[in-house]
This record gives sequence, structure tokens and C-alpha cells, in this order.
Amino acid sequence: MDPAGAGHDVVDVGACVHARRSASSRSKFKEDRMQQERQPQQHPQQQPQLAPAGDTSSSVQSSPVRILQFVPEALPTFRVDVATLFGKYLPRHGVQCDVVGMPSQAVAAQQGFNRASRPSYHGSRLRRELAYGWLCLRMLLSARRGEYAAVQVRDMVTIGLLALCVARLKGIPFYYWVSYLMSEGRVERAEANLARRRTFRNYLVLLKGRAEEALLYKCVLPAADHVFVQSDAMLHYVRDRGIPAERMTPVPMGVDTELLEDRTLAPRRLPGWEHVPLIAYLGTLDKARNLERVVDALVLLRAQHPTARLLMIGNSATSSDEIELLEYAKQCGVGDAMLITGWLPSIEAWQLLAAADAAVSYIPRGRLYDVSSPTKLLEYLALGMPAVGNDIPDQQIVLQSSEAGWLTASEPAAMAEALGRILRDPEAARRRAGRGPAFIEAERSYRTIAARVAARYRALAAK
Repeated sequence: MDPAGAGHDVVDVGACVHARRSASSRSKFKEDRMQQERQPQQHPQQQPQLAPAGDTSSSVQSSPVRILQFVPEALPTFRVDVATLFGKYLPRHGVQCDVVGMPSQAVAAQQGFNRASRPSYHGSRLRRELAYGWLCLRMLLSARRGEYAAVQVRDMVTIGLLALCVARLKGIPFYYWVSYLMSEGRVERAEANLARRRTFRNYLVLLKGRAEEALLYKCVLPAADHVFVQSDAMLHYVRDRGIPAERMTPVPMGVDTELLEDRTLAPRRLPGWEHVPLIAYLGTLDKARNLERVVDALVLLRAQHPTARLLMIGNSATSSDEIELLEYAKQCGVGDAMLITGWLPSIEAWQLLAAADAAVSYIPRGRLYDVSSPTKLLEYLALGMPAVGNDIPDQQIVLQSSEAGWLTASEPAAMAEALGRILRDPEAARRRAGRGPAFIEAERSYRTIAARVAARYRALAAK
């Protein structure tokens, strides 16, 4: 019987392996039908560094390190830094993950995890969240000290506090993973909403954000055995909130370069756009990203390159964000020079990207995004694309270290000037961008990141 009880979906590799061995022992002629699914200001010197990528101490020959991880998103997860890092690459180094996530109507899938658990789906959001909280409690109570090297919670303060308490009682190390400043983001959104309309709900959201922020920095992070953060800049931010730098590890976003190795990309342009200067943007189109600045850059660029077009590959969870962005482009006189594709699978998106003359990665400056680690710029460089990125800290590090792209200020004029340089000499731009793939493979591929993270997990487990 499952230790956490009934009422939820579980995909368990261990159970599959046991069943396979039992069937084999009953009859050596019976075909084995169960196979384990393994895949479906720069200042780095001042940071605590991960082990070198070439470190072999985390080889699969060593005893496995098993992590019980709680994530805030529904399973199967869409996040590459969960599915790809923990489901595909870390298991190659003997780091196994039992993941617990929110319910979903999608078919349950293993995604390479040792085990994936989620509650049954309910139409009511409140019931889904209550069911998830109950499952988390049961999984925590069933966890044994010799079974897990650590309990890890990602971006959930309340669940983090619960897991911290249970882990302490059981003598299991507790880790917390900060991929985004959730509490600060909730506070900023609530304050912005209150500025427009003072409602009881907005006050409650503000209160929740401030309470979670206090709990995170006063209780959860100070008591955690280790804290993983998204970037060097986030490490500085959290350090300034009182958490010792030596108890933190930055794990930036990466690219699954094996996807590029396994497939030949055929660059593809949209009909009617075959022979125009083409700028591409890949990623979310949420209103908070202030992508009007990219449209402004297009307006300035077209003063020198009148036929230039902007292809935005992605979407927003709020459809009105896309409508407003298109309307803004029309008001600027470039409505017919911009197109939004909507969300596309990675390979299709990369095909469109590869056919563009240049790609832009604009991230708005501010507390929330200055500590982020954008994926889009990494994907541009991995594809050998001439890429322009504005000056948030992580993009500064990547562009200055790789010397493969163009680092600009965050103003539209600066981005337009860099894009213009690329269009004026595309052959030179491609030569410069050619440094990108090797840099990404060495520094920001998930193959490399996983080796470093696995080494850190093993070092922590050995303490």
C-alpha cells in the first residue's frame, strides 16, 4: 500500500522495477514489458561556486542520493528546470527525485522522476489546494530518515515551513529552492492593484504576501540546511536579507542541448516574410514583461531598415495581454510588421528562431527580474543566433563571458542600435554568434549544470 494513502496519482519507478524482477523470476521466457523511463556587474568570483563540471564524484556507481521534492506547479510539470534537471540529467549522476506536485487533468507521467505524486483533480481550486496540502503532509509523515538525503521545497513558504518542522522532527536535512521571489512579487502586484482599485481581496493578497515574506526570511531560510537560488544576483539579494552566502548555491537556467544534437533544425520563415530583415523574440508575453519596449525598438529600427519585422514566439496566460500588445503596435504604426505566433513546441519555435536575422532578449529591470535567469538568451546562443540582451545581471554575465552577443542598456534606442549593427553586417554577426553554442555547452547546458548540482548534493549528503 502506498505510504501516503489513497486518493492521488503515483508513478513509481521502484514499483515498476520490482514488478519486472518478480515476473522474470517466475518465468525466464516471459518478455519484460516494463522499462524505466529515463527521459521523456559581473562578479562570479565572489560567489560560492559549484563543483567543476568535470567532477566525477557524482557518478552513478556511487550510492544514490534521493530527494523528496515538493513543487508548486501541476504534474506533469512544464518547467524545464524541474523536468529536465531532476527528471533527465540528475538521475545519470545517481541523484533521484521523488516529486510531489499539484493536480492536473493531464495524464499522469513519470517524466524521469523516481516517483511522481499528485492529488486527484477537482474542479474547485480550493479543493485542489487543500488536497495538495493534505498529500504533502502525508508524504512528509511517511518519509524516513534513511530513505531520503533531504526534503526540498520549491517556492512555497507555507509548505516549506511545514516541511521544515517535520524534517527537523525526523532528523532529515531540509533544503529550500528559490526560483522566483514569489512573496515579493505578490506584494508588488497587490500594491499595483490597490493603486488602481482598493478592494478587500487586494488587501488580503497584500497581507498574505507580506506574511509569507516575513516567514521566508525570518523562519524558513535561516533554518534551512541549504538554499538553492536562481542566480548570482539572487544570492546577493538573499544574502542581504540575512542568509549566509556559504549556505546557498546559485543554479541558473540552462538549455537541454541534447535536443539540438538529436535533431537537425530546418530554419523556417512564415509565408510573406521570407526576404525581410527579421527580428525574433521567444518567451512569455505577459504584461509585466513590458514588451512595449521591444515594439519601440522596432519602430526605431525601421527608420534605418523600413522593411524590418518582429516575430514574437510565445503567448501570455492572459489573452488580453497579447491583444493589448498588438494594439500598441498598431498605435505605433508597426501593426503590420509584428506577428505573435502563440505557444509552440520547442523544436518548432527553434526553427522559426533559426531563420531570423537576430533575436532579442528584453527583461524589465527591477527587484523581481534583476535576480532572474532568463532562458531565451541561452537558447539564442545555443542556436548560434546573433542575440541582443539588455543589462540585467545574469545576461551581463552570459554575454560578457561568451563574447557571442550584444549587451545593451534597457532603453529601446540602445536595443535598436545593436539590432541595426547586426543587420548592417549579418556575416560578421553570425561569426560572432558562432561562439555561442560552445559556451552554452560548457557553461549553461543541463548536462553541465546537472554534474555541478549533483556534486553539491553529494557534498551536502556527506556532511
